[in-house]
Amino acid sequence: MPSSTRASQLSRRGLLAAGGVIGIGAALTACGGSDDKKKSGSAAEDSGPWTFTDDRGTKLSTKSTPKNIVAFTGTAAALFDYGIEVKGVFGPTKTADGKADVQAGDMDIAKLTILGNVWGEFNVEKYATLAPDLLVTDMWQKDALWYVPDESKAKILKLAPSAALWAAEVNMAKALQRRADLAKSLGADLTSAKFTDAKAAFEKAAARLRAAAKSKPDIKVLIGSASKDLLYASVPKMSADTLYFQELGVNFVEPKANAQGFFEELSWENADKYKADVIMMDNRSSALQPSALTSKPTWAALPAVKAGQVVPRTTEPIYSYAKCTPILDDLAKAIENAKKVS
Repeated sequence: MPSSTRASQLSRRGLLAAGGVIGIGAALTACGGSDDKKKSGSAAEDSGPWTFTDDRGTKLSTKSTPKNIVAFTGTAAALFDYGIEVKGVFGPTKTADGKADVQAGDMDIAKLTILGNVWGEFNVEKYATLAPDLLVTDMWQKDALWYVPDESKAKILKLAPSAALWAAEVNMAKALQRRADLAKSLGADLTSAKFTDAKAAFEKAAARLRAAAKSKPDIKVLIGSASKDLLYASVPKMSADTLYFQELGVNFVEPKANAQGFFEELSWENADKYKADVIMMDNRSSALQPSALTSKPTWAALPAVKAGQVVPRTTEPIYSYAKCTPILDDLAKAIENAKKVS
């Protein structure tokens, strides 16, 4: 969900608030690749030419299956769940206390080369030393590469092919399928029991959420993200996760979207503009968490807050079936247990 560094894009804070899209910043001198590329530890093996068409419609082609893969942290975490390991990551990976960020999933961040940990950071020189075969990231707006800085984008894209996969404009099921498609092309075994069991569990969780929403159609859910000065109320259809929840029947608050369509900015004085029984709050390290909002009177007075019906939202899901299943189950549980308070 977006924000922009240009008028045509979303604002940085807003973008991060919504869960979406555009890259900014870092610079460097492009270095040439090396013929002596080391294996990244992925499940892929050389098997002749590799091709994959990404969500921009770009057909990628290399002489052999990419091994030296660099990816946005959350995307790398999804590939990891399919047995595909990357050499480097960019995006929220390590918290201030040195622990793994929520977007790192099950990856051992000590084994990763971190090219940038916050918005606007991307060490292109270090990227070049990895001799990358492939760069992978999310896409929240057409052709905008998530966490790839605009200022150094041209230099970055000269070093290796790039694949972009939608995190918006498609639902969660489609986003999951596309990461699975990419993982399969890179050597993942999608016939394994681990994969088929995870997909079955996801489908079971989706059925549970559908049933919960159907049993309590009057429960209204607000999608929120907090900063010091603003509460961002997100539009459900704009992100892959909440679009899917809406398709399953969840009754969401529909805020008045800004020009980009992702969210409405509410001052804390106006935080009670919308009535909600459950509030899903952005769990990313870039957002203020509910425990940091207790001093704000309008937050404390919200019916859902008073009723203890505030739950975390995984705003940028790791799109593997194993990681998305708990998200569905948690929301289903919240709706099953929710009381009408608005």
